[in-house]
Amino acid sequence: MERFVLRAKRSTGLRGEVNVLVTGSAAIRALNKRFRRQNKATDVLSFPSRAAEERGRAALAGEIVISADIAARNSTRLGHSAAKEVQILALHGMLHLAGFDHERDNGEMARKESILRRKHDLPVALIERTESTPAKPVKRKRRRPFPASPARTTA
Repeated sequence: MERFVLRAKRSTGLRGEVNVLVTGSAAIRALNKRFRRQNKATDVLSFPSRAAEERGRAALAGEIVISADIAARNSTRLGHSAAKEVQILALHGMLHLAGFDHERDNGEMARKESILRRKHDLPVALIERTESTPAKPVKRKRRRPFPASPARTTA
């Protein structure tokens, strides 16, 4: 995970350290309630640091909190490993730390996430799967079975 975070940090142009906490849904729900006033668990939260760079060394860029429970459920549902799901969520969180905001940027973050997902060999990006419209179920005509062949008798 540490190697992935370093690679993702470089590819997002993020400077400074990034702390990543993978925890349970109860803890992330408490953080979501406290900082976003939403009393529900979520998959990933990002907390950008307000600290400036000091003496030429990069300060803390921010912190990312990931729900292991939700990551495990998503990975099972989407058919990839929980480790890949945690990486997808970490990349998403890093883009938020870098200043992207998919709720207000007319798809800029989604495009960047898609590019970086491919670069880091990750399955479907978080924004792509949450903002895409699900396919409508296809109505299929019910086929009647072929009539049984008449029994043949041999004489």
